[in-house]
Amino acid sequence: MCRSIKTLREPYVPVVTEEDIRAAALQYVRKISGFRTPAAHNAAAFDAAVDAVAAATATLLDQLVVRGQQPAARG
Repeated sequence: MCRSIKTLREPYVPVVTEEDIRAAALQYVRKISGFRTPAAHNAAAFDAAVDAVAAATATLLDQLVVRGQQPAARG
């Protein structure tokens, strides 16, 4: 598990920003790929993966229902 990825849902975080989601996606892709910064010939694939993970994360957070809680506010 990537230790620098924080939980992005209530009650852990009152407001989740696009920057929070993108940072988590970037850390995930770095961990999976083994690259902190990809070589030029891998940059497009790396960036596309970050975009896809960020989009999936945003969808997940938008759809999660935590008992007794309203969905997390997104900033």
